[in-house]
Amino acid sequence: MKHSNLKWLVFMVVPASVAFSVACHKEAAKAQPSIPPSQPAPTVAISANPANLQHGQTSTLTWQTSNASDVNISGLGTVPASGSRAVTPGQSATYDLYAKGPGGSASASARVTVNWPAASSQETPLSALDSWNRNSRDIYFDYDRFDVRSDQMADLQADAGLLQQYRELRVNIEGHCDERGSEEYNIALGAKRAESVQKALERLGVTNAQLQTISYGKERPFCDAHNEHCWQENRRDHFTSRQ
Repeated sequence: MKHSNLKWLVFMVVPASVAFSVACHKEAAKAQPSIPPSQPAPTVAISANPANLQHGQTSTLTWQTSNASDVNISGLGTVPASGSRAVTPGQSATYDLYAKGPGGSASASARVTVNWPAASSQETPLSALDSWNRNSRDIYFDYDRFDVRSDQMADLQADAGLLQQYRELRVNIEGHCDERGSEEYNIALGAKRAESVQKALERLGVTNAQLQTISYGKERPFCDAHNEHCWQENRRDHFTSRQ
């Protein structure tokens, strides 16, 4: 009788143990989180042909992107992922390409230099103020930074050359920011950007008497949309004449 009871106990315990083990295994398998596949980062490229032209001529911008769902070009706005567009800038301009996708963001730029024909002996030469207003270039900054970017040095050197050519010019360096952050923070950041450009111009030979700084923070945006394209347009130092 005891032997029969033992067989009955084994018969009941073994299947229960197996069922418990299977249930635990299923539960453990359920608990393992699935890891989503990583998304590739966008790639971008942009070129201008020709990159140097006479005033009134046209250049063709050509760009390609991949892995991007949102593509913008400064001055053109939202554009297809790849394409081309004819532009006729009134003055030298930098076209910045911004692309954003699930895997991140990327940017590239192309510069179009506009040359003006030399004035003939019959033409009235440009005044210092007209020459400055026509040829001076704004300086752009990275987010939350006030140091002059290496890709802006060519434009800064061109501005310094004009100020050295026309020593009578007196200009304001206006520091501007994008909309993010408090008014107080952006006023301080705009002041640092203006001072950074002033010091760089002085190192390039511009006299201190020609320069004056002012910060507008985020008060006077150049672009009103709420996206990276417009924020980059607003992160700049802009020059105005005091004459």
